[in-house]
Amino acid sequence: METIIKYFETIPSLHRSLVLVGGLTFFWLLEGSLPLFNYKYKKWKHAVPNLFFTLTTITINFALAFLLLRLSDWVTVNNFGIINWLPEMALWLYALLGVILLDFFRAYLAHYVEHKIKPLWMVHLVHHTDHKVDTTTANRHHPIESLIRFAFTLLGVFLVGTPIALVMIYQAMSLIFTQFTHANIKMPKRLDKALSYFIVSPDMHKVHHHYRLPYTDSNYGNIFSVWDRLLGTYRYLDREKLIYGVDVFPDEVKNSNLKELLKQPFQNYEKTTLSTKIDN
Repeated sequence: METIIKYFETIPSLHRSLVLVGGLTFFWLLEGSLPLFNYKYKKWKHAVPNLFFTLTTITINFALAFLLLRLSDWVTVNNFGIINWLPEMALWLYALLGVILLDFFRAYLAHYVEHKIKPLWMVHLVHHTDHKVDTTTANRHHPIESLIRFAFTLLGVFLVGTPIALVMIYQAMSLIFTQFTHANIKMPKRLDKALSYFIVSPDMHKVHHHYRLPYTDSNYGNIFSVWDRLLGTYRYLDREKLIYGVDVFPDEVKNSNLKELLKQPFQNYEKTTLSTKIDN
């Protein structure tokens, strides 16, 4: 464990880039072999706006990385934060708790807030208006959302007290998991269901991309499914009943156009329709 911690304390930017590109490539290829849905689309054309937003997210995170480093150094030096106030424990447990708690603040809480505050939902809408969810959808976030998510990352580091090594471990895991859970892949249902008791599985997350409430407002988790299950936001929907997108923003042509997506947060707010019945 010490070796892993040491490595992530100074992980080279090239290695972080390889995690992103390697994961994206792997799941891109896997989608061709084990597709959940047989989309009739031009995959590269669909990927263009999604990859653009991936690049803007990387740029913003890179530009603001010094804030993350300074804050993580501060909590470490001052022994500040939840995991630093707990009794001394094994390094593996310290790391696990740090990553799980950071996942709550950086992912679950940020995601939940974005769905509950109208202006933030309109920003987050860019992610939800993809009608062909695949692995490139993972980082389809408007630049404003990238800033919001970064702010929640800083909040998480401050409250949890995560040193930079754990922040880097979390970010690497987050990249792989978001690509995995958005990938258009078909896992055996029993395996997917079993995984969902511990981690966010592909079927579990894709319920969140269903076009109507209450499914849209469920399954907010990123890596660990514990937060949805503990806080009552877990919901199940059979994969065959999934319809992607947002029902009150149904124009797939506009929702695939980069210029329109950049303007999407500034449209008039419309609440997603509540389903008349709950499908199980």
